[in-house]
Amino acid sequence: MGALGNVGFWGGALGIGGPRDGAVLGWRGRGGVRASHESGPPRDGRTVEGVGKDMTKSATIPGESPAGLIDGRIRELGDWRGAMLARVRALILRAVPDVVEEWKWRGVPVWYRDGMICTGETYKGVVKLTFAKGASLLDPSGLFNASLEGNTRRAIDLREGDALDGDAFMALVRAAVGLNRASGR
Repeated sequence: MGALGNVGFWGGALGIGGPRDGAVLGWRGRGGVRASHESGPPRDGRTVEGVGKDMTKSATIPGESPAGLIDGRIRELGDWRGAMLARVRALILRAVPDVVEEWKWRGVPVWYRDGMICTGETYKGVVKLTFAKGASLLDPSGLFNASLEGNTRRAIDLREGDALDGDAFMALVRAAVGLNRASGR
């Protein structure tokens, strides 16, 4: 795992916000709450396990945009996972040109348009694209192949050598944006 590493999707963790919150490092509690200047770290002096520093102060990453952090992650991976993440990102940007990219949970790209579309997690053997409202989306091409048992999320797990139908993926991304707009978040 690279210097930025990965953490669980929804657990409390040190996170890096995006353009709406000035790229502030902040505490993420249960439920994946978006960090902001106001959210700050835990107020009771707790530390984040594995980080080894006191979380009583916020920190920023000067000059680092979420897009720049995602570019860095792709370069850092330097293997099929980086190439796959770059391809997925390009498809998302093509499908939704006004998408907002954010960097959360210590190294997870997240794409938003009128609400969360999906995350792009990278692990040793898989690139996982988790759609926040995937269970409510029609998937006629059968792209969803993970997290199928839940009532909210659905995921696409991509392994080395897997092919991704770009047109079907872009249709799924557009459908997620449509659902976000319809639900008002």
